[in-house]
Amino acid sequence: MATPDFIRELRASAGHQLLLLPGVSAVVFDDEERVLLARRADTGGWSIVGGIPEPGEQPAVTAVREVYEETAVHCVAERVVLVQALRPVIYPNGDNCQYMDIAFRCRAVGGEARVNDDESLEVGWFALDALPELEEFALFRIKQALNEEPAWFEPTPEL
Repeated sequence: MATPDFIRELRASAGHQLLLLPGVSAVVFDDEERVLLARRADTGGWSIVGGIPEPGEQPAVTAVREVYEETAVHCVAERVVLVQALRPVIYPNGDNCQYMDIAFRCRAVGGEARVNDDESLEVGWFALDALPELEEFALFRIKQALNEEPAWFEPTPEL
């Protein structure tokens, strides 16, 4: 994922210290209930589409924007499927980040799936019974997007 300019500016004064950042992921389905996946340029692995909101941008708008920027697919965000604080990550340059991910179930409404920027090596639609190898991050979000339960979140510990 490309680093937004506002984060570069933050890093100029914050250095490598831990930044808590918003993140958005999108589980996009087409009319055949196939899921849209992108093979990431940074890791080579397949995953759902995601990104970081720009300052003042609503999370659902981010999901729709990121899907189009990366895959040329137009979609609408239908509902939030989960909210989750991810584990902190340290990037090769030493930057420390922890993302608060909001995942959306989205419905494709137009466009043809194709690589649309430099963040993906391939993009495509996959039947649920023919998914490529995916990390738990993507698998869990796809599972949550398929059920009609309220948005998932980590339960609070009992007092």
